[in-house]
Amino acid sequence: MDHRVVNVSAVIAVGLREIGEREVLGFDVGAAETYEFWLEFLRGLVSRGLKGVKLVTSDAHEGLKRAISEVLSGASWQRCRVHFMRNLLTQLPKHAQSTVAGLVRTIFAQPDQASARQQLERVARSLERRFPQVATMLEDAADELLTYMAFPDEHRRPIHSTNVLERLNRELARRCDFVGIFGRLCGF
Repeated sequence: MDHRVVNVSAVIAVGLREIGEREVLGFDVGAAETYEFWLEFLRGLVSRGLKGVKLVTSDAHEGLKRAISEVLSGASWQRCRVHFMRNLLTQLPKHAQSTVAGLVRTIFAQPDQASARQQLERVARSLERRFPQVATMLEDAADELLTYMAFPDEHRRPIHSTNVLERLNRELARRCDFVGIFGRLCGF
């Protein structure tokens, strides 16, 4: 940019059709992932024909959440389980991470949203005394972590996290690396 290398944010939107097919909906690059950037990006998707969005899965970026609520009204929001788990585990000592992660995973193994919520409450209660901040994080994030369970079982796996985007980003980075200098500039 202006004859110099600068850091930018690259974002990708991937959609899942009712029949289970994934499709790249859009890609953009901006100076930063601000509310204004996300607002423009989502409006661009809508102006190109995006409609009928039922669920958006993302990290908990406040600007993105706000833009989603304004542009994709009627769509539910799901916090990426993988990102949440990473955040949760940073609150724990190393020796407790695998045990707590196993407990939290029991929440997502439940057959329906009501059972998952009950299990979340049980897990939070069991962690309350030893790890109160983790129990609070779970309770505070309950709604945004279990949104995907309101959708048909066959759709739950691809919509509970942003893993599909992570894989796409890794593939883009791999291909950028192949190009040489461009690969070092890609930063995916």
